[in-house]
Amino acid sequence: MTAEIVVVDYGMGNILSVRNALAKIGAEAVLSDDPKTLAAAAGVILPGIGGFPDCMRALEEAGLTGPLRRVIEGGVPYLGICLGLQILFEESEEFGATPGLGILPGRVRRFPEGMTENGGALPLKVPHMGWNQPEFQNHSPILEGVPSGAHFYFVHSYYAEPSEAARPWIAATCDFGVPFIASVHRGNLFATQFHPEKSGALGLGILRKFVDICRAREAASA
Repeated sequence: MTAEIVVVDYGMGNILSVRNALAKIGAEAVLSDDPKTLAAAAGVILPGIGGFPDCMRALEEAGLTGPLRRVIEGGVPYLGICLGLQILFEESEEFGATPGLGILPGRVRRFPEGMTENGGALPLKVPHMGWNQPEFQNHSPILEGVPSGAHFYFVHSYYAEPSEAARPWIAATCDFGVPFIASVHRGNLFATQFHPEKSGALGLGILRKFVDICRAREAASA
């Protein structure tokens, strides 16, 4: 039986939008909260919209925190979207300190109040919602071919602040009053703070590259 790409269904997030975006590029995906299904997956996508504590609580109640760590440590391609990026870090300050998966060193912080853009007078409104332009830092296969200055869609009030040890894995940064991580890549682990499923053709291209990585790994192990 061919392994499938699994979109983690933990009761939060825009899972249907992600599955519909995958369907547009001809990639079928299953929605699942079953640890055994994750363990047998060709690739795992964890989207997320909402609060970090709620996300971690939902994953723990579904018994998925350990399986997610094992999936990533075992080399299965993982794509985190929005909260799916943030939970990779050690903790978030949202509603008090909440532990994350601890796969990447660093913590998640709220955008400061009263920020301005390029020294302007008007404060930026939090959440950061809308289109922005990531700047590429280190190579990531899912970002290959994305032109400099490309726009992607963001919706978030918190951002990941990496420890120094995580800096080699920062694939792209962005700016919203302060610089923040827009994408990370480490081996089989990929994540974006922006939403590729809401970012038009370029976003679909990122999903297609992730699917190709999953298929290539599956073919190599056949």
